[in-house]
Order: sequence, then C-alpha cells, then structure tokens
Amino acid sequence: MTRSLSRGNPPVYFIDSEADSLTNLALGVANSMPDVSDLLLSEITRAKVQAPSRIAPDVVTMHSTVEFVDEASGADRTVQIVYPAQADISAGRISILTPIAAGLIGLREGQSINWPDRDGRTRTLTVVKVTQPTRI
Repeated sequence: MTRSLSRGNPPVYFIDSEADSLTNLALGVANSMPDVSDLLLSEITRAKVQAPSRIAPDVVTMHSTVEFVDEASGADRTVQIVYPAQADISAGRISILTPIAAGLIGLREGQSINWPDRDGRTRTLTVVKVTQPTRI
C-alpha cells in the first residue's frame, strides 16, 4: 500500500536517533506489517531530522504524551507513543506501529494530518497538546 500522503500535510520533525531507530523498526516489520511500515518510512523520509536539543517541546516524539482529536468522530484522546514492547492500550500507551501513532509522530501542537486508519479510510488527526517525557 504505498501511499503518498505528504501532499498538503504539515511538515514533521524527528529526533535524529529516533529517526534511525524507527527506520530500523519499520524495515523490520515490512513483511509482516507492510502498510504501517510504508506509512512510517514515508513520514521519516519527509521529516526534518534534528538533534534532540533542537526539537521544539510541542513536537510529538517517542514517549511523549499527545492529546489529539479525530475530526471524523470528534473523539478527543490522550495517548503516549511508545515502542511496541512498551505498548499497553489500557494504560494509554500505543505502539508506534499503529496507524494513529505513525501519523502523529513528528507533528506539532495545532497541526492536522490526513491519515489512513486500519480500515483504509482517511481521517484528519489534529494535535491539541504535547507533553514531553523527562529526558536524561
């Protein structure tokens, strides 16, 4: 399912080390999860990759907590984006290998993106608030 969703979508920003880790993760699941792999690799390719100190605090990064609105349903959700081994939907931690997380990563507060859901329908996701984890 190679899609070009970047037209009309806002710029995205990735931390350099996270971009490397996420590229390896996406390539590793290319056979078992080709749709999410393609979407995530597409976002990484178009991203402005920067050192952690240059990433604005309102950018969705790994381990950040993001409040967003699904414009199709009007649902307002708050989730933390994590690596697959840390995912626990009941605790609000969603894997980066879900379509929603792959769409939100790299966005800034106030930005919206048109993004496919698991059923292939395009949804508009709007970032309301980003809370960064404590980084050591």
